[in-house]
Amino acid sequence: MPLVVRLLIVLALAAALAGADASAQQPKPDTGSQRRHEVPALAVEKYRLPNGLTVLLHVDHKTPVAAVNIWYKVGSKDEKLGRTGFAHLFEHMMFQGSKNHDHEYFDPLEKLGANINGTTSEDRTVYYESTPSNALELDLWLEADRMGFLIPTMTQAKLDNQREVVKNERRESVDNAPYGQAAEAMLQALYPPEHPYHHSVIGSMADLSAASLADVSAFFRTHYTPNNAILCVAGDIDVPKTKAWIEKYFGPIPKGPDVEKPKPQVPALDAAKRVVMTDRVTLPRAELVWPTVPSNHPDEPALDVLAAVLGELDKENRLFRSLMYDRQLAAGVSASHPTHLLTGTFEVVIEARPGEKLEPLVKIALEEIERLKREGPTASEVVKSQNARESGLIMGLQSVSRKAEVFNQYEAFLGDPIGYRGELDRVFAVTPADVQRVAKKYLTDRFVEIDVVPGAPAKRAPEVAVDRDKQAPVEDAATVAPRDAFDRGAMPKVGPAPRFEPPKFVRRTLGDGLPLLVVERHELPIVSIDLVIKSGETSTPSGKEGLGSLAVSLLDEGTKTRSALQIAGETSEIGASLDVGGGLESCSASITTLKRHLDKALDLYCDVLLNPTFPESELDRLKILRLADIEAEHDSAEAIAAELFPKLVFGAGHPYGRPQLGTLESVRSITRADAVAFFEKIFVPANAAIVVVGDVDPEEITQILEARLKTWKARPAPPVVAPAAPSAPGESALYLVDKPEAAQSVVTIGRLGVARKSPDVPALNILNAILGGQFSSRLNLNLREDKGYSYGVSSEFLTRRGPGLFQVEGSVQSAVTREALVEMRKELTDVKGSRTFTDVEVADAKNRAIYGFPSRFETTFGVAGQLATLVAYDLPDDYLATYLRRAEAVTTAEVQRLSSVYITPETMTTLVIGDRKAIEPALKRLPDAAKIRPIDDKGNPAKPETGGGQPAAGDR
Repeated sequence: MPLVVRLLIVLALAAALAGADASAQQPKPDTGSQRRHEVPALAVEKYRLPNGLTVLLHVDHKTPVAAVNIWYKVGSKDEKLGRTGFAHLFEHMMFQGSKNHDHEYFDPLEKLGANINGTTSEDRTVYYESTPSNALELDLWLEADRMGFLIPTMTQAKLDNQREVVKNERRESVDNAPYGQAAEAMLQALYPPEHPYHHSVIGSMADLSAASLADVSAFFRTHYTPNNAILCVAGDIDVPKTKAWIEKYFGPIPKGPDVEKPKPQVPALDAAKRVVMTDRVTLPRAELVWPTVPSNHPDEPALDVLAAVLGELDKENRLFRSLMYDRQLAAGVSASHPTHLLTGTFEVVIEARPGEKLEPLVKIALEEIERLKREGPTASEVVKSQNARESGLIMGLQSVSRKAEVFNQYEAFLGDPIGYRGELDRVFAVTPADVQRVAKKYLTDRFVEIDVVPGAPAKRAPEVAVDRDKQAPVEDAATVAPRDAFDRGAMPKVGPAPRFEPPKFVRRTLGDGLPLLVVERHELPIVSIDLVIKSGETSTPSGKEGLGSLAVSLLDEGTKTRSALQIAGETSEIGASLDVGGGLESCSASITTLKRHLDKALDLYCDVLLNPTFPESELDRLKILRLADIEAEHDSAEAIAAELFPKLVFGAGHPYGRPQLGTLESVRSITRADAVAFFEKIFVPANAAIVVVGDVDPEEITQILEARLKTWKARPAPPVVAPAAPSAPGESALYLVDKPEAAQSVVTIGRLGVARKSPDVPALNILNAILGGQFSSRLNLNLREDKGYSYGVSSEFLTRRGPGLFQVEGSVQSAVTREALVEMRKELTDVKGSRTFTDVEVADAKNRAIYGFPSRFETTFGVAGQLATLVAYDLPDDYLATYLRRAEAVTTAEVQRLSSVYITPETMTTLVIGDRKAIEPALKRLPDAAKIRPIDDKGNPAKPETGGGQPAAGDR
């Protein structure tokens, strides 16, 4: 997993797992301890096998989906000196096959529509699958097999391959990412060398090179044992059958050694530390970090509320007000309080606007912290923080995969799978005085500051080659073999496919022709409302690129009766989520709220929709932030590719080729009058529809919305026009953008695709799944698993109203850019020649589409998103109901026919973004070297190289 992914679950759960006001009445602002939350105590059965495996079971029959989450109590903190990154490397090894399934672990489940992956953090390694419920036994068999039978199939070739994959992951997420090396610098400054958190989860290149098969065996025997794991199965399950399968497959695996766990170790700083780094970035960034407390410490809840007050509450947090609203100095600010088993940190991140110095911004932030320490937060700030956490948790408990993760986390940390309720009780007991106390206690003048400023990137540590002669041989695994009373080598058969029909929706029409689509979901007290407008950035005039999203962003920046801050404050008071935004071909304004706050949420929502005032001052502020985003976008090779590739395929003037954020010139030219005119043009009932999903009665919500939106008068709708296709190129072209000192090259290959309504879309989805649309696709297995060139290569058909885009994309190590490009083109060429699509591949891809379909409807957001697509692209009402039938009807002959139409490497555009001096000499050895066209990151012809460059390693 990318380095950033290890933070996502922690941060997502930290944002979701806490509480807020749950009473029907407004809370008393000065007595937080009297308030109670209403987060449900979900039913979880817990038991333990004789070998020590803890098992958690939860039943949820909402959709025919089952989630398996296995949590091993081992992370980077458990690594030995000189083997940093090994826990994460071992996570990759767990997908390489085991004794009774010595193949890719993605293959048997992915073809059934499963979502499969793993993550590693400082404290744990998690493997998770979300599968159709009829594949649950197969899933459990696979997980048990790699718990008990991994080592016999480990080979040097597998280790070497995954070592390269992880190195590519490090290049992509650390070495080639803006600010990528700052996180490791922070760890080294904050923690002493002997501290288990001193090194990053992904580890160093040198230590990755040193990992041996002996390390694999020893690590497995020590940490991957039943007594060091928690297994949670949640969803559409039959409990007696599930228990029998768990006993059958996991029960015989022997108990492992007891692992001594390190005790909490909070680092002590004698004084403040400041480290200044340079990187090829546009926005200077400062990160301030204070050591705090480990998970479950009594002060953790108050520190969490402190983080919300300082840097999380929408538009009202102290740092946003001081740095981005009252003074428009920063492009971004945040505060957070992540905790781990051994310690926690309070983190403040500040991104300066282009041209601004960091020192004054840091000074202002520290002054705000001191003011909060002197005065304390207001009671309202504390209540809003609590409300946001309660609603966040309830909204996060909709999918069975998230519930399984939550149960395992709380079982691991507290010994109670529903321990989130007790944690919420503690959050609800927090008072303003508690927040002030912890601010004084922990946010002292002893902290670490990492500043990243524009300049040359920090020098990367050299990679170290593997010396296999010094590696110990793999240990004999026979001593840990379980004793089975059955044939473990027989892969379980998948049961009958569960019946599934997409949620039915009720269609009504409001007022002057506004369509309303309603889906009832009563499992949790949540309501999601989404207004979909069938116009977006393609409707903006030439020279005003970026107007669409800017105009829509102004909806919640002020109304006739509320300011931007009042809107944000009232939304936070009820823990609702209000989002407005514009896309390429549609815009949306949505609100998600707990049912008991629906009336107040609708007051805010309808005011935003019907009475926006487009304040000039707010537009000026948003333009400043947009300009910073546009400049910073060119720090990332991936972001450059995302903007530049459509321009190369469609042309700079085509609606699909224009930059969605706009240009510096177009954004500067946008006026309030432009925003008002755009809004009045597209925000009309005949150009929109409202989608409501959640705990509502269709007739009741129809009457409520009818009354609240009756003043929205009908006007002529703008024409919804599908942009015409540009002229297709007669031959291929290779564009090269220089990204000096880049650790990887970002490669994109593609051409015109199809429109959203094309009858070819179902078959093209099957074609794409085989080619590059899943982990076990041809492209990914070749370039990642076989060659080790990349952390991942994928393909996709981006469908639009007009002909969209087909593209293959991936980041590859610089030294093999040419070889990787050759392999990508080979895979594209082979589908029409030496490796045409087979009946087995097509059948597997169809099963993936069919069995994976129900998972789209687990959450209110998921259901609303599916209906929003119907609205945005004028798809028929039975589109979702007939999806499975259309997928089933796809044939191998149809897939093969479409490959000859759309997979045409001889006419495709290729874009390579990387270190030109390192990669161009090898690219010039390609057969089409004469077609290489150096351009800058805006697509303009680049200046000629002077002096040439030496071939990179591996290019000779």
